[in-house]
Amino acid sequence: MLFALGINHKTAPVEVRERLAVNDVQLGEALDSLHSGVKIPEAAILSTCNRTEIYFRENGRDGEERVLDWLGGFHGIRRGELENYLYRHHDSEAVLHALRVACGLDSMVLGEPQILGQMKTAYQQAHAAGTLGLSLERLFQHAFATAKDVRTSTAIGASAVSVAFAAVSLARQIFGDLKPLTAMMIGAGETIELALRHLAGHGIGHVIVANRTVERAHTLGDRFGAEPIALTALPDYLHRADIVISSTAAPLPILGKGAVERAIRKRRHRPVFMVDIAVPRDIEPEVSELEDVYLYTVDDLHEVINENMASRQAAAEQAEQIIATRAHEFMRWLRARDSVESIRQLRDQALAIRQESLARAESQLRAGRDPNEVMQQLAHTLTNKLMHAPCKTLNAAAHDGDADLFRAAHRLFLLPGADGRLPPDDQ
Repeated sequence: MLFALGINHKTAPVEVRERLAVNDVQLGEALDSLHSGVKIPEAAILSTCNRTEIYFRENGRDGEERVLDWLGGFHGIRRGELENYLYRHHDSEAVLHALRVACGLDSMVLGEPQILGQMKTAYQQAHAAGTLGLSLERLFQHAFATAKDVRTSTAIGASAVSVAFAAVSLARQIFGDLKPLTAMMIGAGETIELALRHLAGHGIGHVIVANRTVERAHTLGDRFGAEPIALTALPDYLHRADIVISSTAAPLPILGKGAVERAIRKRRHRPVFMVDIAVPRDIEPEVSELEDVYLYTVDDLHEVINENMASRQAAAEQAEQIIATRAHEFMRWLRARDSVESIRQLRDQALAIRQESLARAESQLRAGRDPNEVMQQLAHTLTNKLMHAPCKTLNAAAHDGDADLFRAAHRLFLLPGADGRLPPDDQ
């Protein structure tokens, strides 16, 4: 069975999501723990600011309970605390969910493309950890192909709507003209880069990029004409920033109330607009208590995001139809794969009966028995042994009134009169 288990921005607030976030440092340990410790044969973890999801394959439903216990234990959270925030999908629902996530239909920003890149990263990390098997490998590849199909066949990505876009739009609502302003970007990932593009498009006056890896800050600085600094230099530069957008993978807040308060004093209380896109949060929530600071988290951006959503609704309906079709295709493949294993087991069973019967016949021939008699007995033995299990099962079905099994038997063995009627009692 395939499973998708997790939380997202629809089911859990940011303070819960940040407790379940799995950063890059933890991911290898988490996957190994699932695979080797919990004995889950296939697993992948997708963890972003808006969701933490585990995709996995397990032969029985008990695997879901084991993974749920593991999830709470890994993060030091009681299972009872998680239950109200979790969603669980099985087989076709899990496939449909994975495809909707890849296409951006389950995102805070409908149709946003960043999630596809994050899903590809999750796939690559699971592949590197050795926790992908044939089923999840095929599921992820199918999700990527479906997302490409949706992008090219619909207008789902036509309008520029994203968390980064929403952050910049809100900054423009507060300040109006961005040309005289300085923006500080903390982090250097996809969201920060996208926000930089939007700021540059609106003519931001100056940009400072702070990152733990200074080389990455220099790369963005060269691309966007920004000033790169190390993360440790934040206290010396923070007072220069009119706009602060932060999105890192740091496990603890980078900006505390004290540091922001000192920066405000240096600015002589000129207002600062701050957006904390990170999960866990980069900016202490207490910063919002300061005067002259406008602090927003990803959950606060909903209203801004909704302004540009109308044009994507019709495209989303088209996308849902494509996704439903592609999910059905995947389930057909999955069922066919399962049938291959059943056919292999049936053939192995028949071959074992053949070998046993043939060996007995050859022994009888070597002992001088009449060949015709041996051949008759071989044919009789093969027929009886091959038909024993099906006949026994059909007799039980007749006793239980199971007409569906009779219809299936007619189809399976190409018998005449496949109407599914049970035989009379005297037969």
